[in-house]
Amino acid sequence: MDYTKDFLWKENLTVSELLEGYGKIGFQSYELKRASDLLVKMKKEGAKVYFSFTSNMVTSGLRGFFAQLIEKKMCDVIVTTVGSIEEDIMKADGDKFILGSFSSNDEELYERGENRVGNILITNDQYQKLEAKIKNLLLEVYKEKKSLTISELLREIGLKLNDPSSILYQAAINNVPVFCPAITDGSFGFHLYLFKEEHKDFNVDIINDFRNIIFSTSHDEKKGIVALGGGVSKHHIILTTLINGGADYALYMTTASPRSGSLSGATTDEAKSWGKIKDNSDAVTVIGDVTITFPIAMVSALDTLKKEGVL
Repeated sequence: MDYTKDFLWKENLTVSELLEGYGKIGFQSYELKRASDLLVKMKKEGAKVYFSFTSNMVTSGLRGFFAQLIEKKMCDVIVTTVGSIEEDIMKADGDKFILGSFSSNDEELYERGENRVGNILITNDQYQKLEAKIKNLLLEVYKEKKSLTISELLREIGLKLNDPSSILYQAAINNVPVFCPAITDGSFGFHLYLFKEEHKDFNVDIINDFRNIIFSTSHDEKKGIVALGGGVSKHHIILTTLINGGADYALYMTTASPRSGSLSGATTDEAKSWGKIKDNSDAVTVIGDVTITFPIAMVSALDTLKKEGVL
């Protein structure tokens, strides 16, 4: 039996020491410590880790951290939304997003050509620059290959970015496939359509990419899930594990509530009713802003893995 323990500050407190204290506080602090321990366990036990995240996390400053995790072999398969692709390309091209306010005057932002994502601003000029960049990248790929899946397309683009802080670049050079099932749900998809109109022999195959993710593992392989946020990216990794016998480890981090019945708010316990996660799996759900919870849990996990000589 374990007990709560008062948290106390001390000088030069490390992230790992902070999280150790969290493990005795209770509530979400306790779950966050469990999440960090689970990240360590997945790595040490050789699980194939499916990592999903929504585009708002790439809008934020987590983009470079995700790229670093790919480089450090902390994930094996990535599934994300199209905004992640767009904003990874934008940042690889030198764009910087403005830190604003949740209480900004949105009418004034519109007049200035600034688009708000929470308290982060992206300008119309940056999107116009992206459109030209996408067209050039597609043209470069087209000259080399006329037919490919979405994940193959993203790999080719990643190789052309040459930015160590880029998710696509690190995924490409480390042979980590990036799947984006809803590729048309954004500016990138619209420009794919326009490019196809001008180049009728250019074919991007979404269905074969669905096959690729479904058969990226097997019943016998140990499988881990790290799902940040929800939506289509989360669903594709848990569908993959469902078809292949269920995940052995699962970490969900979300701000969504299970009360709505949405996939984004569904907990790891609910996933067991579908067979997405095995009954005896190690599973943790952390409720809270991922820009706060994930760096703390992962940095502590990396510290532990480094000390134990795993990294």
